[in-house]
Amino acid sequence: MTAAPGRRSSTFTRLLRHGFTDASAAERLLDSPELAPLRDDPVLLEALGATADPDLALLGLVRLLEAQQSPGARRELLDTLIAAKPLRDRLLGVLGASTALADHLARHPDDWQALVMYEAYDLHPGVEEFEAGLAEATDPVSLRVAYRRCLLSIAARDVCGTTGVAESAAELADLATATLRAALAIAEAAAPEDAEQCRLAVIAMGKCGGHELNYVSDVDVIFVGEAIEGTDETKAVRAATRLASHMMRICSETTVEGSIWPVDANLRPEGRNGPLVRTLSSHLAYYQRWAKTWEFQALLKARPVAGDLGLGEEYVAAVQPLVWKAAERENFVPDVQKMRRRVVENIPVAEVDRQLKLGPGGLRDVEFAVQLLQLVHGRADTSLRSGTTLDALGALAAGGYVGRSDAAQLDDAYRFLRSMEHRIQLFRLRRTHLVPEDEAELRRIGRSLGLRTDPVADLHREWRRHAGVVRRLHEKLFYRPLLDAVAQLATGEARLSTEAARERMVALGYADPAAALRHLEALASGVTRKAAIQRTLLPVLLGWFADSADPDAGLLGFRKVSDALGKTPWYLRLLRDEGAAAQNLARVLSAGRLAPDLLMRAPEAVALLGDGDGGGLEPRPRAHLEQEILAAVKRAEGAAQAVTAARGVRRRELFRTAAADIVGSYGTEEQPAEADQGALVDRVGAAVSDLTAATLAGTLRAVVRDGWGDDLPTRFAIIGMGRFGGHELGYGSDADVLFVHEPRDGVEEREAAQAANKVVSEMRRLLQLPSADPPLLIDADLRPEGKSGPLVRTLTSYEAYYRRWALTWESHALLRAEPVAGDADLGHRFIELIDPLRYPADGLADEAVREIRRLKARMESERLPRGADPKLHAKLGPGGLSDVEWTVQLMQLRHGSAEPGLRTTRTREALAAARAAGLITDEDAATLDEAWVLATRVRNAVMLVRGRAGDTFPSDPRELAAVGRYLGYGPGHVGDMLDGYRRTARRARGVMEELFYGAAER
Repeated sequence: MTAAPGRRSSTFTRLLRHGFTDASAAERLLDSPELAPLRDDPVLLEALGATADPDLALLGLVRLLEAQQSPGARRELLDTLIAAKPLRDRLLGVLGASTALADHLARHPDDWQALVMYEAYDLHPGVEEFEAGLAEATDPVSLRVAYRRCLLSIAARDVCGTTGVAESAAELADLATATLRAALAIAEAAAPEDAEQCRLAVIAMGKCGGHELNYVSDVDVIFVGEAIEGTDETKAVRAATRLASHMMRICSETTVEGSIWPVDANLRPEGRNGPLVRTLSSHLAYYQRWAKTWEFQALLKARPVAGDLGLGEEYVAAVQPLVWKAAERENFVPDVQKMRRRVVENIPVAEVDRQLKLGPGGLRDVEFAVQLLQLVHGRADTSLRSGTTLDALGALAAGGYVGRSDAAQLDDAYRFLRSMEHRIQLFRLRRTHLVPEDEAELRRIGRSLGLRTDPVADLHREWRRHAGVVRRLHEKLFYRPLLDAVAQLATGEARLSTEAARERMVALGYADPAAALRHLEALASGVTRKAAIQRTLLPVLLGWFADSADPDAGLLGFRKVSDALGKTPWYLRLLRDEGAAAQNLARVLSAGRLAPDLLMRAPEAVALLGDGDGGGLEPRPRAHLEQEILAAVKRAEGAAQAVTAARGVRRRELFRTAAADIVGSYGTEEQPAEADQGALVDRVGAAVSDLTAATLAGTLRAVVRDGWGDDLPTRFAIIGMGRFGGHELGYGSDADVLFVHEPRDGVEEREAAQAANKVVSEMRRLLQLPSADPPLLIDADLRPEGKSGPLVRTLTSYEAYYRRWALTWESHALLRAEPVAGDADLGHRFIELIDPLRYPADGLADEAVREIRRLKARMESERLPRGADPKLHAKLGPGGLSDVEWTVQLMQLRHGSAEPGLRTTRTREALAAARAAGLITDEDAATLDEAWVLATRVRNAVMLVRGRAGDTFPSDPRELAAVGRYLGYGPGHVGDMLDGYRRTARRARGVMEELFYGAAER
């Protein structure tokens, strides 16, 4: 019918006012013959305007009317629609929210009558009511039609607000239960001989088991089968497997009526690789011996739903005791948290910000946090043993395991996120957890959730707000009640009992939970501003401590630092306001002994851990270090005070280097662990070597000024040797050096020698004096004649000795010589003197090569400590540092004169130059480099963890685990670390034997 322009304009405006976005199309639909009688009915327009998508609802209504079989049926629908408000709201609500259900109604136009009226029992149907609704289904197609009819009633109550999201999820789980039973009945009817041979129980898992299913979701199940008495077990299991497979196909396969949902049995023992059906005893044998932590977490939701319910109950009763012992497993909390992180890492980058379920701040964060707490405390408190997330969260709050305010916020956020998920899936009945990008879809979702003013903007705002709440609370949920238990501030709030707090600390990996709780009490109790900030920081810090090999040490260290700095105005502000500082501190305090020991000697160095202008963790250039140390020496009164100042700078910079190394090795939430292990090694080696050189330069200046004023009667230079000269010092390395002097004009050699010897003696004494700062040991044993020779020689004496007496090993040792402090010109002339020795023009004679090989073999047999496992000795063992370095140094001795790139004191540089010169293949060079880097990292790790130097892996399990964490191995993977080291070293030894002990001409 054609309307007058004025009227059309009026209708157009009314449609826009009622929420239609395409008023022209809506006018055409209202003009259709099917709706002509109701075109101007205000009741219809009001009802359409109340739906999530009025345009969609109107289109669906027209399609439904067109599908009616007769004019009488169409009239009945229209009359009922106008007369019965409950039908009007339900039917139009569904049509405005779901194109999939509109399609179903168009195919089955009589199904609208299922929404006409509800009795009281219809408002909250259960399994029995849904079974009645599916009773007439005898094949997969009729089962789908009946399923959609039942789903229609659930969706109608949901979109009209008759039921909340938790009730709708429970109804969907009950409908799934009834559907599984119907599908199994169809399968049994198709194969009665199989049904007669076995008992088959279907155990619901996941959201179906937890009574919190989505509109479209895989239905996770586990099958348990037993033989009927008198039947062979093997035959019975095969029969049960056929029934289970058929039941899965009935639900999953696509027919003319589509599919219902996939039935997923991958949570069974061994997953896809395991048998589909097992006996109860087979299930138990697997769980008792092989199951991983996540499998017990999954069993939290196990619930028998179909088949032999008695057998299902037996299964649940048998596995439940194992579930509630899961928290006693080693690395329980880290395993669960690692699994959650892995889920997030596997989300495609383009989807992370749209993931409603798996992304940060999503549904899975709430579920993981709740399940973690259930597993820790559910063994002692049976009230927590619910498979339903919101019920479990409520029980945790009631028992004081979670703060009531936190629980209420999470409950609210979870309900909102699940409601969003339901509305997204309901539209096309497709399994998705991604928030759509299309504005029309976002508008529909927002309106369906009651956001009518600006649906798209309001939806985004509410979604981000709730996701932010989840992100903020889900990890703290585990830790905050521990503070409430010890601080005892809030009145009327249920708190963790002492035993529950102890259980939680043990689950977190604390070896001494009583001491840990005392530390928390000391830090968090009281009403001061300091205590309030600590209560804000500690929930996060406890999580970071738990993500280490030694949470006890981390918490104890934090208490000590806080006690020392608690009254300073900047300390807690730094941790609260600078994003990286708190996590960096947690990593440093729980990674081992060395860094905390260095920090506790001067706690103000914690400022270095910030990400602002407080200094940061970047190593300082050698020139800056020398400038600072020399300035401190100049201000000091006397050599002792000057060297104390220099050692103080060294301690601070050692802490900076160690902290940067730990943070780079562990990574943070914002910055992943450094992938290039060689870069970490190079940074530590360069930083410690530069620091040692600057300390020696300052000490030399202090001793000379104290004894002789501005000028020593002899020029004096310090030559770095070994790892020092190679810029490869570790945290526990001595400073290998040679001392060289040259009398000034007019000074007798005896006087010059006495002065030089006094300088060396005083430097060594001052650098080893007992103090709060770590000593710096000076080792001059690589000098001519070794320990029997004079500590200091003139340049002329060195020249005479090397010309006449130099041995092969001394030329070898000189490969690492580099001036590090003192008179630069004298140091340069010393290098000119020794270059012909270490890079001989004609290479090495065969006899010299044999001598080097004899020395290496003797060192391997004589110097390895008694009782040490050679395969795990990072320095002297096969494939260790010695193997790689001697191999590289032999190439330097033989080819250094011809290949300028080999004239370096640094192992990795020399190895790269040998590869570039074709002296070693790329593959062999990479093998040696990998082994050298790993062995160096092991030595650094041992020093960081134990606080003292070592060349082998620690025997203490906790120390060994800490070394593993530093090297990038997660909890429980110490064996993998040791196997990996042996494998890397074995390959390097193979290369070394070929290159070092191989043909003399190589």
